[in-house]
Amino acid sequence: MHLVHTSPEADVAIIGAGVVGCAMARRFALEGATVVVLEAATDILSGASKANSAILHTGFDAPTGSLELACMQAAYAEYMDIRAAMNLPVLETGAMVAAWSDEEEARLPTLLAQAQENGVTDTRLLSRAEVLAREPALAGHVRGALLVPREHVIDPWSAPLAYATQAQMLGARFLFNAALRGARRDGATWVLDTAAGEVRATTVVNCAGLYGDHVETMFTGKPSFEIRPRKGQFVVYDKAASEHLRTILLPVPNDRTKGVVLTRTIFGNLLVGPTAEEQEARDRPDVTRPELDMLMDKAVELVPALRDMPVTAVYAGLRPATERKEYRVHADADLGYYCAGGIRSTGLTAALGIASHVFALWSGAHQAVRGAVNDPPQPVMPNLAEHLPRDYQIPGHDGIVCHCEMVTAREIRAALEGPLPPGDFGGLRRRTRCAMGRCQGFNCLARVATLSEGKLRADILPEGDA
Repeated sequence: MHLVHTSPEADVAIIGAGVVGCAMARRFALEGATVVVLEAATDILSGASKANSAILHTGFDAPTGSLELACMQAAYAEYMDIRAAMNLPVLETGAMVAAWSDEEEARLPTLLAQAQENGVTDTRLLSRAEVLAREPALAGHVRGALLVPREHVIDPWSAPLAYATQAQMLGARFLFNAALRGARRDGATWVLDTAAGEVRATTVVNCAGLYGDHVETMFTGKPSFEIRPRKGQFVVYDKAASEHLRTILLPVPNDRTKGVVLTRTIFGNLLVGPTAEEQEARDRPDVTRPELDMLMDKAVELVPALRDMPVTAVYAGLRPATERKEYRVHADADLGYYCAGGIRSTGLTAALGIASHVFALWSGAHQAVRGAVNDPPQPVMPNLAEHLPRDYQIPGHDGIVCHCEMVTAREIRAALEGPLPPGDFGGLRRRTRCAMGRCQGFNCLARVATLSEGKLRADILPEGDA
């Protein structure tokens, strides 16, 4: 079947502009399809994707033989292939799955065997002495650890922004404030009723995250999965805390959750979280004092030097968990409907692999695509990583606006004038780091507001998505 390009009909409409939706738009656009992305909010990454631990996973502990493992490992390789051209940073930390009891220590050999079976062959067990030699600030009751050398930290927002920007450079259209209200078939075409007007597409890819089951109902009449939102709260310590830990510290996982992680961030802070709390509401997650206290107590238990360390920010995010643990990826080629649902904590890593997998399903049913784009344009992202040179170190930046995060006026203007500018204040923060530091915008919001006046789709204050 050859694709027909009759404007304004698209080959593919992607529902949702989270990290998976952005990666999906990039993959289909790279392969020559015409793409439109529908996002209910005012900017990309406005849902589950805006709050995560920003770890690039190897898949060492993923279910062996699972789609999740395959997507993570394919995506890891692709990320490493494209990161230099797109200027996407990697903070090479490695990770340790640390054991703190006899029971946990006894489970480490099983985790090692699983990692080896999953192809992560550079993993190895560390003795207590080796753990403390690598991380001397850890509490002395640590028993040992599994070292995973290639688990690293990345920028959780610049990467999906790069995917979306490249898709747009290849002709993809992003429609914001375009909540999906209904869908109907017109022959072989989907007619989508959105808050931004009618959109027509041959194929629909559901990347709606926390609303994935609702979206599926519009296309199939009955969802094949149920979203059960799982809240994760995080505590962000001051940048001085990062000197106490250089390796991602992972817990021995259980059947329900990967547990609480202690890790540096690409922005120079130290992060502890997430919690794993079931809730019914799919919008705005709240932070709660008992859970934040629990996270801080846990951090101090593992790294005692954090006891008197100030906290820069707290935030919470929702993960689109379902009634089953695995990804809910499926296709109905005859209906022109594809779904990437139930993508939980590994979505940031796996997004590129999920996109390639869904495209493979689609291209198998659609015999011909125009062909992959030769020598595609490569967006070059501004660096926000603390361990690499920043814009304030380059002359001509027109002054530092946010002194906590050393964000310049030039960076803010560049974000506002970029090919995919922020739609709201949260989007501006994610593109620049402004108002994310110690004062949480107290000293810079007035200047930032002046620079961004009239340039955002929604002039709203940030909602704690630090």
